[in-house]
Amino acid sequence: MRQRARSSEDKARRAEDLLAAAEAVALDLGGVRYVTLAAVTERAGLHRTGVRRYYSSKEELLLELAERGWYQWRDAVLAEVGDRTGLDPAHTAAAISATLASLPVFCDLLTHAPLHLEGDVDIERARRYKTNAFAAHDEIARALCRASRMTVEQIQGLLTSAVLLAAGLWQASHPTPTLTRLYEQEPRWGHAALDFRLQLDRLLTASAMGLAGTLPAAHPH
Repeated sequence: MRQRARSSEDKARRAEDLLAAAEAVALDLGGVRYVTLAAVTERAGLHRTGVRRYYSSKEELLLELAERGWYQWRDAVLAEVGDRTGLDPAHTAAAISATLASLPVFCDLLTHAPLHLEGDVDIERARRYKTNAFAAHDEIARALCRASRMTVEQIQGLLTSAVLLAAGLWQASHPTPTLTRLYEQEPRWGHAALDFRLQLDRLLTASAMGLAGTLPAAHPH
């Protein structure tokens, strides 16, 4: 068991250890819904009560992890597009899809944050999360606008679609143990357990093309 952190550097490192442990537990167990403070502190090598010195609740810990996810997504998008320019809608969508798919816990948290995490912390912690998440979102949008032929409005719409699709598709493609057994018994319902990356690619590409006005006109019936 680790000794109590004394310096501000030790405390920051211990807080980061808890975030890394929470992410590892979520990955090992198949989702954020299975994360407990007991499992996180055990993984981080801390006493079970030690987490309270860094995060007031499991919800605050997970919201911090979601906030870090926004920074990771921003950095991934910046690295993905680099100094490229003139990306068409399909390649713009591919950049978004690839970077989101590389952050599975963040995709999972995109459901949990608005569903309950933001509402289960105090207002100043919620304000900090929103401020930093929007700042990261805006940096992502600016990077994509520089790299893509799509307009600002089209990029904004595509990012909205990306967040909603990633959140919903991640949950559908990672069913609970009960649903997994049910799909084994009822294969005809198994289509609900979607292939996350494949569906995200397809739907984001369709969204990008539609927003850019490049979809073919529908034929009259």
